[in-house]
Amino acid sequence: MPFDFLRRGPKKPTPDAASAGPGPGKRGIPFDGLTEDWRLAGWMEIEGRLSDVLNRRESIPITGVRWAPVDGSAPMAPAAGLERIDPFDLIAVFAGADSLPSFTPAERAAHKLHKVPYDVALELTPFRVVGTVYLFPGSEPDRLMDRSTELFVPVTDAVALLRDRALNEPEVDVVLVNRSYLRGISQVDRRTVEAARALLGAAGSERD
Repeated sequence: MPFDFLRRGPKKPTPDAASAGPGPGKRGIPFDGLTEDWRLAGWMEIEGRLSDVLNRRESIPITGVRWAPVDGSAPMAPAAGLERIDPFDLIAVFAGADSLPSFTPAERAAHKLHKVPYDVALELTPFRVVGTVYLFPGSEPDRLMDRSTELFVPVTDAVALLRDRALNEPEVDVVLVNRSYLRGISQVDRRTVEAARALLGAAGSERD
């Protein structure tokens, strides 16, 4: 069972566990991810962009990790002793601007030009992700449930929901979804995505 060892509780935290960044001489990318029971945030000591590293399907060294029950029943706390993470254990990962490749607006537009946008709702029990996926012409969203070398697929303008509660911050609008956890895909009206984004904004105001 993914993260079964986390159920035993963390080791005694060290004083700097919450603020530790990447190790000396290492490039660190902040990550914020979801398992079935836990929300984990910290630093991945990696080279390259986040989605590429996750899609290598290899264990990733992590540091400065904090965790909390995914239902928000307790605040984030240091998780000292948690030093590596398996991408297969992550259902979804929130991708900030500093974890994505640097594209100019023109390069980003050209990248999307060759793909078709689909507004979708993705079911990843116990979560639901609403947003937009970009697929090559001829591919339908249902194909995301097929086996593929790409383990994680990016969803843009995205909101990750646990029941009716938005989990990502308003400024984080890309969610990397683990395809192996997909249990259903439905195409939705663009207004559904906009309504979900409005919910995200409201949740962000409450957190402030």
